[in-house]
Amino acid sequence: MAELTLPPICVELEQLEKLTTLSATTIQNMVARNEFPPPRELSARRVGWLYREIAEWAENRPVSNIPPPPNTGAKKPRAATASPASQGSPTAS
Repeated sequence: MAELTLPPICVELEQLEKLTTLSATTIQNMVARNEFPPPRELSARRVGWLYREIAEWAENRPVSNIPPPPNTGAKKPRAATASPASQGSPTAS
């Protein structure tokens, strides 16, 4: 029988940061301004976010007209660096 793989039901703040690429502070500020789904009480001393609410929030974000910043993690071409041997050494004449 094939194994069933499901997305998590609840995610912790650390996982949420990775899922959304937002910092914990930004998430907490957005929750306070009602711009982000609030966490759910999982037990007396633990909270988590519902994965489906986070996915719905992300899908409903407006499309951006802003291009990504230049530092997107893409590999940049390396500048050609001359090795000391190829730079030539002064020769006595």
